[in-house]
Amino acid sequence: MLGFSITFTAMNILVTGANGQLGNELKYLSQNFSTHQFFFTTSSDLDITNFASVENFFATNNIELCINTAAYTAVDKAEGEKEKAFLINSFAVENLAKVCAANRAKLIHISTDFVFDGTLARPLLESDSTNPINVYGASKLEGEKLALQQLPSSIIIRTSWVYSSFGNNFVKTILRLCNDKPQLNIIFDQIGTPTHARDLAAAIFHMANNDKFLAEKGIFNFSNEGVCSWYDFAIAIRDMANLSTPIFPIETHQYPTPAARPKFSVLNKSLFKQTFQYEIPYWRNSLQHCVLELN
Repeated sequence: MLGFSITFTAMNILVTGANGQLGNELKYLSQNFSTHQFFFTTSSDLDITNFASVENFFATNNIELCINTAAYTAVDKAEGEKEKAFLINSFAVENLAKVCAANRAKLIHISTDFVFDGTLARPLLESDSTNPINVYGASKLEGEKLALQQLPSSIIIRTSWVYSSFGNNFVKTILRLCNDKPQLNIIFDQIGTPTHARDLAAAIFHMANNDKFLAEKGIFNFSNEGVCSWYDFAIAIRDMANLSTPIFPIETHQYPTPAARPKFSVLNKSLFKQTFQYEIPYWRNSLQHCVLELN
């Protein structure tokens, strides 16, 4: 449990995607906020692709804040399942935004660095031009647009390289492969920033407690501080777990995947930090906490 306790106006809060990395971390930290009534839902509890179901859930439970962490995140599979990716990442978001608007509820929607093409070699601003290079990124960008179109007061949080002690992610994969394989080859020419889902969850709760929260709207970037490649990330995971498996750097073209990835997707977090007066942890420090949990 994080060492903080925040008191703010009691709300009925819906968190979709409760079985995901961020959903689980929000559930973990929600223990700090006993004044609220939380509704953590999975697709079996609430089908957000069904407008009537969403409408009924909001009415029955008087939802005042919706944190949408539900998403289709299988980046490579999305290339062959475009309709499914857009259904969950775009049109379901539109449903939530419409119902939030009808109920005067606030919407926080989680998006991705993959809305960018990775060709701009400086930390990316919320105002930079988007140009997704895969189906997943395109579906998430459409979700952003639909949310803001239906509910201009929506807050969109773009994040990157999310990992957690919950769910499947790069950290767990590297730990498993270091124990199973004699050596690993990891891409070094894709640059970004890992994000511990618990840090993002803590930032969301901090934001919702901020005096400016209800008045704020639009897009905000959030990831941990710092910059690395997937290779650097893998080396850090291995070393923090006291493993010794050799890891070698390779280029993207040596590991072809169905979906293209941005080469550079470091996010500039200045807007979030200044707006909500928030200090973001450095990626290696947060990774250390997660690896210790997993070990």
